[in-house]
Amino acid sequence: MESTKKDFLPLADYLGRVTGKRVVIHALPNFLSYWNAVRKPNSYDLIFDDAHFTDYRATKLGYDVLAKVPGYISYSLIVAQDSPITDPHELVGKRIATMGAPSMGAMRLQSLYPNPLRQPNVVETGSPDKALALLLGKKRVRAAILPTPYVSSRRNHGDKFRVLISTEPIPHMAISAAPSVDPLIRTAIRNALINANSTPAGERMLEELGLARLEPADTTVYRGQARILEKYWGY
Repeated sequence: MESTKKDFLPLADYLGRVTGKRVVIHALPNFLSYWNAVRKPNSYDLIFDDAHFTDYRATKLGYDVLAKVPGYISYSLIVAQDSPITDPHELVGKRIATMGAPSMGAMRLQSLYPNPLRQPNVVETGSPDKALALLLGKKRVRAAILPTPYVSSRRNHGDKFRVLISTEPIPHMAISAAPSVDPLIRTAIRNALINANSTPAGERMLEELGLARLEPADTTVYRGQARILEKYWGY
């Protein structure tokens, strides 16, 4: 929770200056708690989230998509470099680390194993770093499913593993506003986000988030992404 707050503090401070209002970061301890919050109207005024949650809020709760991380993102199923496993089906009954359901990683993992009688044993973790540590450090799991950009970053840092499969790309994360947010403030935030790379303050914020820019987006970009949640409790 504290690492999440630290990571997104630059964005909160930037939006606070843009709106003239205090922006407070709310983080929850696990995805089950988060899923309960997702389904409540106006549980967050602003939310930076994955595609399936973004579409869920837009479709069911009337949230307005303001801007997104450029491009698309996929998830990669990885095993240790010396693992004898060469096919995802060989992981049935084996331990796989991922973020807790209904995170996108967990949802993507479920889609790889649609047969309820042939499932891996899912080990839920709080972060990609912890999942990777279970695979490469503690060796408590046989595989992990993680965001492909993270996988590429760790490979560039020298971590040794193999990618078994990468999922179909989906739209990257987006920032959305609740219907309760004043339309004028929404417009100001949207403009500040998509033009952030043209101002010194915006460039600093993007640099601290590890982004080059944010791009325009609306609800149509994410339409249909929430379907992955349909079989999940509470949908």
